[in-house]
Amino acid sequence: MSSRRSRTAGLRTLGAGLVALGLLASGCGAGGDSGSGTVTIRYSWWGAQDRADLINKTIDLFEKEHPNIEVKTDFQEYGDFWTKFNTQAAGGNPPDVFQNSHAFLRKYGQKNLLLDLNAQVKAGNLDLGDFRQGLDKAGEVDGKLLGVPVGANTFTLVYDVEAFEKAGVTPEPGWTWEDFDKAVEKISGGEKDFWGASDNGGVMYLYDLYLRQQGKAFFTEKGLGFTEADLRKWWGDHNEKSKAGLLVPAKQSEQVKPKSSVSAGLSAAEFTWDNFLVRYTSETDRELALAPIPTMDGKKTGQYLSSLMLSASARTKHPEEVATFIDFMVNDPEVGKIMGYNRGVLPTNAQFEAYEPKGADALIAEYEDSVTEYLEPITPHPAGADTVEAAFLSIYGSVAQGTTSVDDGVAQFFDEAKTALGS
Repeated sequence: MSSRRSRTAGLRTLGAGLVALGLLASGCGAGGDSGSGTVTIRYSWWGAQDRADLINKTIDLFEKEHPNIEVKTDFQEYGDFWTKFNTQAAGGNPPDVFQNSHAFLRKYGQKNLLLDLNAQVKAGNLDLGDFRQGLDKAGEVDGKLLGVPVGANTFTLVYDVEAFEKAGVTPEPGWTWEDFDKAVEKISGGEKDFWGASDNGGVMYLYDLYLRQQGKAFFTEKGLGFTEADLRKWWGDHNEKSKAGLLVPAKQSEQVKPKSSVSAGLSAAEFTWDNFLVRYTSETDRELALAPIPTMDGKKTGQYLSSLMLSASARTKHPEEVATFIDFMVNDPEVGKIMGYNRGVLPTNAQFEAYEPKGADALIAEYEDSVTEYLEPITPHPAGADTVEAAFLSIYGSVAQGTTSVDDGVAQFFDEAKTALGS
């Protein structure tokens, strides 16, 4: 870590201590001035150390080109990030700019915590003209621009190439859930302590695709877009497959965390976001590849592009500098070369063309290109969607562990979801 980063970390620690002692006024934390003409903005994100290392390099570039703006940084793992962010927001001290996602835009937008960046676009401080595949609209909610994408990803099946080859199965566009289930059965009958697939019954985004293939969706603008009977079938099918020894048991999956079951060598296949392949391949010597989502009818996958975004605090005292920072992070080609696909496929043409993907990144780029014609608009997420997602994962975890029945789990989920969504 550079000496400047060390100084910044020390200042963050001191600032956190002052907040704990109640010595900072509630509204004075959203950026400041050094008194020497330099504006200071705070930037927070979630992710592991590898992401932090890359982002710090991009900040060094930004500060070199914008010597009048200093960026103080902070990052945590996903859960810790949102715990800290909510505490800061409640105290009137959120970061000036922070990593966000589509699931949180409406929630924090309705709480008036996010800056509408449309004014900065009109002022020429933020350029959205070079975004790929309609991503310039990804952060719009009710006419407000509440986030700007820094990467794009879509769902996929990460699979063990050797395991599928031994089973004589080739995942290809148009394959069905029945084809997938047959592959899982073949593979599960092979080597000991190796299962055909991970148990992804609690993954909200996968269930959303399954519903979209049937003309439904996990969310509507008003709430849930499926019934208790729908969910009983989804969780019931996964529970039966798990009991039949086709899916990785919950206990084994927990034991290998933070690795995934597929990168830990327990599973031949796992549904997840395509950019996770970068991490998965770094965790295993097995050859992994990306396969298309199985379908109901051989055609419709229900897929859409999602993205990590940068959002600005509505309390920032420096909206122009924050917009300049976001503009640099999404448009500068050198930033694209540094970040690669750590946060998904690069969002603008300038960055996408500047970066030459290799290894896992090349597989991700090829996969996203192959599914472009199948992509649909993303399902709107209502306020409370993050709480619903957490409940979906947690309650299914209890079902998978055998501590909650499918029927009880479904009833509990609908109760918690209705409370979270205010319906």
